[in-house]
Amino acid sequence: MTTGTPPPTARRRSRARTFVPLAIAAWAVLEIWLLTVVADAAGGFTVLLLLVAGIVLGAAVMKRAGRRAFRNLTETLQQTPGRPGAADVPPATGSGGRGNGFLMLGGLLLIIPGIVSDVAGLLLLVPPVRSRLGRYAERSLERRMRAATPGSLSDAFQQARIHRPDGKVVQGEVIREDGTQPGARPDDGPRPPLTP
Repeated sequence: MTTGTPPPTARRRSRARTFVPLAIAAWAVLEIWLLTVVADAAGGFTVLLLLVAGIVLGAAVMKRAGRRAFRNLTETLQQTPGRPGAADVPPATGSGGRGNGFLMLGGLLLIIPGIVSDVAGLLLLVPPVRSRLGRYAERSLERRMRAATPGSLSDAFQQARIHRPDGKVVQGEVIREDGTQPGARPDDGPRPPLTP
């Protein structure tokens, strides 16, 4: 006997959900292996000093980048047109505020213990590397924004709402017990028509 509803099908797992955990596991194994190789070659105390130095340097870099980002935000808000003492035309933004995200990422990579993450963090501290990565990220984002169809963000929220884990969507109407409509005002009554 059939009920007319198709049998539930298993949702296909995305590539990111498959490969990201594998990549993180491979990265962790590589980091541990490199730390043991360096410890065999230079000694355990040297590895400990490298890890502590990476943590201290990473924390200092993140603190500096955070202060710079906060200072840039404060200056931008103070120079907003319409505020007292602000110029009528906003000044052109210079390159002083650029690269804070990659600088913070570099600090975070330095804080994470490991040789590969420290090398990647040190590379992100080099200004030409940060600017090249920033240009690449901007071009990639612009390309994706041009390719996106209008309304795709709301469609994404709609899809997230419809495909809940239990699969249930309840549509309905709220009826109040006292008989008043939600949002009703006491002055609701006949109103004159709007004329231009």
